[in-house]
Amino acid sequence: MPAITDRDVVRALRPFVRATGPLLDTLRDVDLLGLRDRTVEEGADRTRLERVWDRLARVTVPGTRAWAEADVTARDDFWLDRVGHVVSLIAALPGIGGALADRLPLQSTLGTAGQGLLLSALAGEHGFTSTEDRVRLLAHVLFHRDVDPTPVEADEDRRTEDLTADLKGRSTIKGIGRTLWKLARVLWALEGELDKRPRGRFYHQALGMLPVVGVVGDYFGERSALKRVRSAAYAWFAAESATQ
Repeated sequence: MPAITDRDVVRALRPFVRATGPLLDTLRDVDLLGLRDRTVEEGADRTRLERVWDRLARVTVPGTRAWAEADVTARDDFWLDRVGHVVSLIAALPGIGGALADRLPLQSTLGTAGQGLLLSALAGEHGFTSTEDRVRLLAHVLFHRDVDPTPVEADEDRRTEDLTADLKGRSTIKGIGRTLWKLARVLWALEGELDKRPRGRFYHQALGMLPVVGVVGDYFGERSALKRVRSAAYAWFAAESATQ
């Protein structure tokens, strides 16, 4: 297999990053039942239903008033804890097959896609919103490469449009799930690089070698890896801010 070059990495990451923008915007900008602009009030005259809505508005998730008022750390915690649980579970599911599944790139591909999604979300919260910045971030954290993020393909717009087609006019779980799968397939071309991504501890990997229960080890391994992703991202944000 030919060696994967920096341009190959950029060719895969640019449509991935451009597609994660609409996906993350769908998650971040959703207005859950009108809770984002709800004014939370106090008083004994509040009805039970009104108090329920007030409690919901205080939950720090996208679409609530608490989210709109949350600081960057709280939002980062949401992406790591809430979204991280979902992407970790998806990446761990192939672990049911134990060591046999580890011979296939599916888990690494799904895990890398989930880590890339988290990195894009964190970048947005820290003010790194351009495609070029996010491509450099993902290449640095996931593949230990410092790349030139400029476009390398003329059909990039079409590829991005194809990746986000399932999000048009809707924000259903089904649409988001299909988009995640498409994003993972984009990274499949980087199979030789996927094992460079942050991984779980050695004991997570050892448990992941066992059939059936391997999914448990893989899940906790993916959760551990996401914490490393966050730390690496913070180091990159600090380094980039220091040079600006």
